[in-house]
Amino acid sequence: MAKANVYFTSFKTAGHETLLRKLHRLMKTAGIENIDFEDKYAAIKIHFGEYGNLAFLRPNYAKVVADYVKELGGKPFLTDCNTLYVGSRKNALDHLDTAYVNGFSPLQTGCHVLIADGLKGTNETIVPIDGEYVKEAKVGAALMDADILISLTHFKGHAVAGFGGAIKNIGMGGGSRAGKMEQHCDGKPSVNKNKCVGCGACIKICAHDAPVVKDGKATIDHDKCVGCGRCLAVCPKDAIAADFDSSVAMLNYKMAEYAWAICKDRPCFHIALICDVSPSCDCDSVNDIPIIPDVGMLASFDPVALDQACADLCNNMKPVEGSVLGDKMKESGCDGQGCGGQHDHFHMVHPNTEWKSCLEHAEKIGLGMREYELITV
Repeated sequence: MAKANVYFTSFKTAGHETLLRKLHRLMKTAGIENIDFEDKYAAIKIHFGEYGNLAFLRPNYAKVVADYVKELGGKPFLTDCNTLYVGSRKNALDHLDTAYVNGFSPLQTGCHVLIADGLKGTNETIVPIDGEYVKEAKVGAALMDADILISLTHFKGHAVAGFGGAIKNIGMGGGSRAGKMEQHCDGKPSVNKNKCVGCGACIKICAHDAPVVKDGKATIDHDKCVGCGRCLAVCPKDAIAADFDSSVAMLNYKMAEYAWAICKDRPCFHIALICDVSPSCDCDSVNDIPIIPDVGMLASFDPVALDQACADLCNNMKPVEGSVLGDKMKESGCDGQGCGGQHDHFHMVHPNTEWKSCLEHAEKIGLGMREYELITV
């Protein structure tokens, strides 16, 4: 079986070519022009960064992608779904504010921003897939309405998944609020009674009579709850949250199946930038210093191969001294080479995580392959 092609270019530049031109050349060489963009809607799936975080991709890169799509006759838009947790991207209005503050406005990127799952994270498309763990993926509607999907990923660490790559950007990032709950847990939220004021907003929004207010505090009957996540969106005190109780492996399996649901049956192209590799996700409002030096930009039609190549390149890098990774490697006495061949930068940063089961399952279900040919541009 032939290996998947993954195209790579470093962040080094000559005097005649900027990084933005290098990204354009990378996409061209990787074959993005083989996609028919003429009069097609192209969703550029990106992470806008939580307010306060500065590790997210610069909007300049998004503009290069959007401009290229328009050059090829397409209609691009930047998109992401609302978050499951409480933060600056919990609803579409706050999400848009955060995106614009972080530089992703139409004036700076050349295209509009659409929050894929709507105002409260409930505007979703049900995608039947009959997967091993997911039967129906719940995906942000605008993301599924697009004719073409382009993922533009900031490759970085993640406290739950090990790293945040293309599959996480698409699968977890593309899930509606209910979709994110399904991936993270059994889909049942709970109430923090210290925050609850017994206002009853959760009761009004629920179609299944799951929330009940007693003695001025709400509780949720998990036997009645279907895990739609609407109560999270309407709670004025952020007293309702999902129970993050799935195993890491189960999260990875579901994330891979969601990514497959979003990618199947339409043209997809994937880009990843390994820069400012923070130890945790861009969802964190506080980002620590990068754990490794900047590596480069990659592009492929295969998101599995792309994630594998990114992980391999990162693991071949020496840690930044004084970073979380550098300190942990120093404490363990591991130099990254002589650790019995088992060393992994991302596992060392977050010991309770592992990422390989995600790629293994993604390959198993046909999302892509882990074997790749790295082609330097």
